[in-house]
Amino acid sequence: MQKFLDQFSRFFVGALFIFSGLIKLNDPVGTQIKMEEYFEVFADDFGSVFNHFIPWSLEIGMVMIILELALGVAILVFWRMKWTGWTLLLLMVFFTFLTFYSAYFNKVTDCGCFGDAIKLTPWQSFTKDVMLMVFVLHLFWYKHRYVPALRTREGDALIIGVAALSLFLGVYAIRHLPFIDFRAYRVGNNIPQQMQPLEQPIIEYVFEKNGKEIKSQKYLIEDGYKYISSRVINEDKIKPKITDYSITSPEGEDKTAYSFEGDKLMIVIYNADKASAKNIATVRELTQKLEGKVECMILTGSTNETIEKFRHENQLAVPYYFVDATVLKTIIRSNPGIALWKNGTVLGNWHYNDTPSADEVLKLSSK
Repeated sequence: MQKFLDQFSRFFVGALFIFSGLIKLNDPVGTQIKMEEYFEVFADDFGSVFNHFIPWSLEIGMVMIILELALGVAILVFWRMKWTGWTLLLLMVFFTFLTFYSAYFNKVTDCGCFGDAIKLTPWQSFTKDVMLMVFVLHLFWYKHRYVPALRTREGDALIIGVAALSLFLGVYAIRHLPFIDFRAYRVGNNIPQQMQPLEQPIIEYVFEKNGKEIKSQKYLIEDGYKYISSRVINEDKIKPKITDYSITSPEGEDKTAYSFEGDKLMIVIYNADKASAKNIATVRELTQKLEGKVECMILTGSTNETIEKFRHENQLAVPYYFVDATVLKTIIRSNPGIALWKNGTVLGNWHYNDTPSADEVLKLSSK
């Protein structure tokens, strides 16, 4: 039994850490956004000192991702288990505190444990961490007796290699876009459809008759049936994938439906103060070549004064509209980023480092 628990704990914890780390490595900017959210909450609840961590959210998030992946591999090969055991335990204590705090005080509604791939409620996240902690404690308690699968030098080389490869892939994903897009605004999705529920609510009623419990999707009004309770059995399918997408013009007009009409090239600038101007000349050239062929529009979460200044400094003669910054970060992980929509269907998403040519945009929009 002991040997079985050793091996199960080893593979369960190791595999889960690697899976979680890979999901986050796919989208480090998503992890950055989640870290910023936690730091903002902690700054309000525990002190303004946490505001100093917000500018370093991306770097802190990358360290956490690399550590998670390295620990997952280290557990599988029983690498330096004294160090690995202590690090694993401290990290799990930290994660469990975060998920409990989020769940109990309803502060952060999604811990980001598995990025956008698997959404967990705060209490589901906490329950997951408590279950995982049981096996982590087993590994920690018996860490002294595990025999490494590799010699020390080979093990060291493996962990360093994992950390280096993780850093390379993470930086690549930051400078481009996630390798796999799990968000509702990914290529191929129709945004108006994503704003509609998949199903109408299905209600299951519970009645009692002659001392027996009876469940029915119809409300029974016949004699002898006593109503007990009811619940929505398809709750996970009645909420639209997108609930907060809305566009407003500088004059205050709702332009949401307008953004779904015909071909639209969206230049997403969720924060003009922090937007990169590295390849803005290429973006500007793209909009000029598309004039009269594909309508271009800037979507921003910045103030009117800030976006006007950005447009003037970069000679970006494109009309702008206001969208919630959080929504824009969900649309594309790039500031600025580029998205091509046709009648509300996403045809392409690009990082500013991968700005498409006018020919590429026209070819996609002609499909």
